Amino acid sequence: MQRITVIFIAIVIATVTLFPATSFAQTRKRTATRSGRSVAKPKPSNIQHEGAARVADQIKILTRFIYVLGGVAKGLEGVDDAARRNEAPTAVLDQARRNKETVRTSIQTVREGLDKLELDFRTTPQLERYYVKLAGVAAGAADAEDQAASNQFDKAGRTLLGVVNRLTDALLEMR
Repeated sequence: MQRITVIFIAIVIATVTLFPATSFAQTRKRTATRSGRSVAKPKPSNIQHEGAARVADQIKILTRFIYVLGGVAKGLEGVDDAARRNEAPTAVLDQARRNKETVRTSIQTVREGLDKLELDFRTTPQLERYYVKLAGVAAGAADAEDQAASNQFDKAGRTLLGVVNRLTDALLEMR
């Protein structure tokens, strides 16, 4: 019996020394399995990139115009105040009239560009889903055009800021 015990202990010692404890450990980390569905966004087409570029161009045009309009509107208000007090020379009044006409024409040009942009988005299948965000930007520019026709240039600028906000929302949607 003692011989069996000695053999058993020898086998246990041999087993422990020949098979180190690390062989029982997991040698490689397992990664979670991924589902077969891809979550990545589809890549935008060239038409979508071009549409986004046109929206960005309109934002640039409008923000530059609004910046300039702010200074012009202040000047026109000052001339109108002086005209009410009969303190403005005729040459200044003529220049103010020409400036007002230039502003009105510029707002009309902006509105026409926005009309075209809306039309292109509504009639291009790849851009049609973004039209919802763009719908109404030309109408906003038309409102600004009416306000400028009524010599409300500051109000027209604020209305155009709303148009810029809508364009920005559309551009964000297109990312």
